[in-house]
Amino acid sequence: MKKFLLGAFSLATLAGCTSNIDYSVPFFSSLPQGVTLIEEVDAVAGKATIPYSKYQLDNGLTVILTPDHSDPLVHVDVTYHVGSAREEIGKSGFAHFFEHMMFQGSEHVGDQEHFRLITEAGGSLNGTTNRDRTNYFETVPANQLEKMLWLESDRMGFLLDAVSQRKFEIQRDTVKNERAQNFDNRPYGLMWEKMGEAMYAEGHPYSWQTIGYVEDLDRVDVNDLKAFFLRWYGPNNAVLTIGGDIDVDQTLEWVNKYFGSIPEGPAVENAPKQPAQLNQDKYITLEDKIQQPMVVIGWPTQYRGHQDEMALSALASALGEGANSLLYQKLVKTQKAVDAGAFQDCAELSCNFYVYAMAPSGKKGQLQPLYNEVMQVLAQFEAQGISQERLEQIRGAAEADAVFALQSVKGKVSQLASNETFYGEPDRLQSQLANIRLVTSDSVMAAYKQYVNGHHKVTLSVVPQGKLDFAVAPASFVTPERQLPEYQKITEDDLNYRHAVDDFDRAIMPTVAEPVKAQMPTLYRVYFDNGVELLGTVSDETPTVEMDIRFPAGERYVPRGKEGLANLTAAMLQEGTIDSSLEELQARLDKIGSHVSINAGNYTSTISISSLEKYLPQTLAVVEEVLSKPAFNEQDFARVKKQMLEGVVYQHQKPSWLASQATRQVLFDGSIYQRDSDGTASSIQGLSLDDVKQFYRKQYTPQGTQIVVVGDMKQKAITEQLRFIDGWHGDPAPLLRPQLVKPLKGQSIYLVDKPGAPQSIVRMVRQGLPFDATGEVFLTQLANFNLAGNFNSRLNQNLREDKGYTYGASGYLASNREVGAVVFSAQVRADATAASIKEMQSELMRFSQSGLTEQEMKFLRLAVGQQDALKYETPSQKTNLLGSILSYSLDEDYLQQRNEIVERVDKTTLDALAKKWFDPSDYQIIVVGDATRLKPQLESLQIPVQELEIVH
Repeated sequence: MKKFLLGAFSLATLAGCTSNIDYSVPFFSSLPQGVTLIEEVDAVAGKATIPYSKYQLDNGLTVILTPDHSDPLVHVDVTYHVGSAREEIGKSGFAHFFEHMMFQGSEHVGDQEHFRLITEAGGSLNGTTNRDRTNYFETVPANQLEKMLWLESDRMGFLLDAVSQRKFEIQRDTVKNERAQNFDNRPYGLMWEKMGEAMYAEGHPYSWQTIGYVEDLDRVDVNDLKAFFLRWYGPNNAVLTIGGDIDVDQTLEWVNKYFGSIPEGPAVENAPKQPAQLNQDKYITLEDKIQQPMVVIGWPTQYRGHQDEMALSALASALGEGANSLLYQKLVKTQKAVDAGAFQDCAELSCNFYVYAMAPSGKKGQLQPLYNEVMQVLAQFEAQGISQERLEQIRGAAEADAVFALQSVKGKVSQLASNETFYGEPDRLQSQLANIRLVTSDSVMAAYKQYVNGHHKVTLSVVPQGKLDFAVAPASFVTPERQLPEYQKITEDDLNYRHAVDDFDRAIMPTVAEPVKAQMPTLYRVYFDNGVELLGTVSDETPTVEMDIRFPAGERYVPRGKEGLANLTAAMLQEGTIDSSLEELQARLDKIGSHVSINAGNYTSTISISSLEKYLPQTLAVVEEVLSKPAFNEQDFARVKKQMLEGVVYQHQKPSWLASQATRQVLFDGSIYQRDSDGTASSIQGLSLDDVKQFYRKQYTPQGTQIVVVGDMKQKAITEQLRFIDGWHGDPAPLLRPQLVKPLKGQSIYLVDKPGAPQSIVRMVRQGLPFDATGEVFLTQLANFNLAGNFNSRLNQNLREDKGYTYGASGYLASNREVGAVVFSAQVRADATAASIKEMQSELMRFSQSGLTEQEMKFLRLAVGQQDALKYETPSQKTNLLGSILSYSLDEDYLQQRNEIVERVDKTTLDALAKKWFDPSDYQIIVVGDATRLKPQLESLQIPVQELEIVH
């Protein structure tokens, strides 16, 4: 129920005399002066809603509070209504650049202290930027809330005095590295930049990407960035949303204390809606280092919140979402495309409708025939429309997703913040569902005809380099040279600073209340007579059930030469049953909003189930049918096998995959552990349907199967729902035979060639130990925490913040039941490859010889010791926790044991482990990049260089 505050009732006329009462707030209001209540919304029984209260400070800051006392944590989100659409021509990338600068310290918070303080508190944090908004958020134990408000307010009101040209230049390098890593050095990475340039006229606020152009970043200085902050980062252009285990009155006092004195910024008007306008069809071509050509077709539509938005979303679902979509049926299932789909990309000022299809690699990659097939699918939709049954499936999925979205405090806070920013209406769940229910077959067809059929469009062909003849048509549009205005330098005198005046000392960081204690959920176990083991817990915050059924059917059980068999078997189990087609099964699940998927891992293959509690019987009926009556059709097998082969091609062109496979080959050469679980082209090509059937019979057995359940259902009810498990019989799965791994001698650089790569992936790797929860592996992870295990670690600060070589550097211990590895990794500028290796070596050398500082020990105890408050919140988190307990036969209180280790472990122990495990001379060095450019650099390091051939 929504309650609006229409205004205070004035008592002055009754009193007949002057009074010291403040009549600008309700009589007897507990609100701090300067805070106004706008509205309150209560929870509604039986409906997906987010209760909240909404306030406004005198300086224009909007504040939304949503208490949730189910877990001892809080999530804080500050959303500024500014994204790349607010940038000036020639100054692209500023909004995203400023996201980086907001983590560089403020007047009362030192350099890099923002990350350190939140990590030390046991929390997590980040920021994101898109076309229309920038947000900063953190999830922390509930006792840390006041400190978070102090931090966020300091960078809202006191940032600019701490911003320097030096910080500006370092973060400019970081943003360039981010662009190179996520756009220039990624397959298909420049696709949306090219599409945006063609879809929108030059100067349209969506014609450039949020990351911006490097040339724009190069032409500006720190004063341009300060001017951007002063224009857009005022409290009147922000929404502060806080959810979790909060006291509303206390929280409002803190909010008013820390944010209330920050001066209002310049007035901000909503930007006008600006849907794209096309007066002709445009064909564009992107040559890329890819093997599978892709066609993307885009049509302008309207803008976020327009009355046609839901009909267009339903159109996208009908055309390209799931097994029942037309594009899947006509293109993917017939093997004319590797992948195909449709979606609507909707933003505040403009939306576009997209259809895409990926062609196979090799000679069949010509895009014009595939484009013609896509057009025929659209014509078929026009002829038949969307059925009422399909609409009901779309509605069922949407209604269930609305409930699943309430599982985390972060999810609820993010929804409230976004909806308030763009609509002034924090909780829109029910209105959105109502709009979905209003969608009809006629409205979907009307949307198709109004925006898609016969309307001008942009068609992008992504083709392998040198194969322009693969494009749908010769390019009729090439992005023109940008017409940039003459750069006007901004001086310090041009900046109009705003200064807050406080009655307290902001330099004093708030003290923290007593540490919160997370409670391990109460667990129950069920042992079935056939060998199946179940571990579960009741979670009643939402009426949902999450369930994993894990079979001893992972890739590790696959014989040599048949790599990929576990994945292929899992895929075939999802291709229908003896009684029902895939399409029929998917329709049954969509109608009730349930999700069922099967994925193969290293040791297990898992059926993952998400269901509303009331629909669990219907969902498990589908699972039982899939598990007990797989169709294993020869025609499906041929198609799925071909899709897997194309999937291998797609994955193996990524630099990250090349680095991971090189790591496996170098560390575990000659053993079964060197193989990729996805398989190789030759191993998959050799698999038969009989191999799948035999693997299914041997490995999908109750002996060794484990079930994890988290949901709004008690043990007895769950056991009754899983009655079909009792009747399932099978022999024990074959035992694994461990293999010896040869120790490595000497040190080499292994160079993997990625011609033309603008960046290099650098890894330092060595063999490690198998997994343990509380032993040497865990203790070594603690030792690594300050070396390379968090944002403020030595390695990341060196390579990212001090040198500007990379977007991020990290180190970790990877381990399974049999083997382990220690990995330090960074994706760096190609020209800084050798320099980065030297820095990594020197950081490891210093740390292994000198160990941790006392300050680092304190930081470690605080940071790791308080993380548990965040580990039990969502059903999926609980599912992963219970899964680990079963998989590794861990004690139910193993997290508590870890915390006790963190509290008592001494510096001497961790220093000894650092000396044992982090000596740089014990590491092999892997480099993925342009071998021609890199070889002279690498040879200068005086370490033998070997070119490594990757097993594909």
